[in-house]
Amino acid sequence: MSEWDRDWPAPAKINLFLHVVGRRADGYHLLQTVFRFLDFSDTIRCEPRGDGRILLATPLPGVAPESDLTVRAATALRAATGATAGVALHVDKRLPMGGGLGGGSSDAATTLMALNRLWRTGLDSSRLQRIGLGLGADVPIFIHGRTAFAEGIGEHFTDLSLPAAWYLLLVPAVAVPTLEIFRSAQLRRDTPAIAAAEWRPGFGRNDLEAVACALYPEVARHLDWLRGYGDARMSGSGACCFVEFDRESAARQALAALPADMRGIVAAGLDRHPIVVI
Repeated sequence: MSEWDRDWPAPAKINLFLHVVGRRADGYHLLQTVFRFLDFSDTIRCEPRGDGRILLATPLPGVAPESDLTVRAATALRAATGATAGVALHVDKRLPMGGGLGGGSSDAATTLMALNRLWRTGLDSSRLQRIGLGLGADVPIFIHGRTAFAEGIGEHFTDLSLPAAWYLLLVPAVAVPTLEIFRSAQLRRDTPAIAAAEWRPGFGRNDLEAVACALYPEVARHLDWLRGYGDARMSGSGACCFVEFDRESAARQALAALPADMRGIVAAGLDRHPIVVI
């Protein structure tokens, strides 16, 4: 089977903790976090075009195709490499928008990695990460492709080895705009920084959680329910929330008890992104 015929996974990420430790002069927030991928993903299929156009075959409601991160990623890769080929991008969208799972960033990263291979542009991971950073602060971690402690605006990584885990992930029926959370006057921006070597599982909190819960009570309600099973946390800027289990059966037992008006899934943690770029 040709690689043009395959589906390319774009996995979710969760933030095991997320602290805002400062702010740069340009307004970007300085963060410390641990990213972990999940075996829950969008998928992208790339269809070659002979007319040189980059098209999104599956546009999202309310998002102009030229603004979609997959189209922007393909355009950026062509600009960086001088490639001239065209492509139609088919995105099977499972990750919720405004869910804090990095869906748009993951789609952009997968587009870069897939087209780098399909167009034979030959860029290494570091170069792809630099292109990705121009698209969004979360794009580089998906190209880096390993569980990592991240710093800066989220682009400096220290790799971590974590035990196997399963997560019950709840998906509130709200979309939380990232900019709204980061612009809030109530957001704490002075959490003391730590060294990567000091981090341990269970450490810290999500500094964005209090703001998101105040603005979106459904996030708070889902977190309250999850806390009956452990140290529940919100991922990213929300709205999705998770709690960790060391056995899949325990996670599925909790899922079976989920109230009828809540949506959840069980996903395993991944040590590596399914696509590897050296």
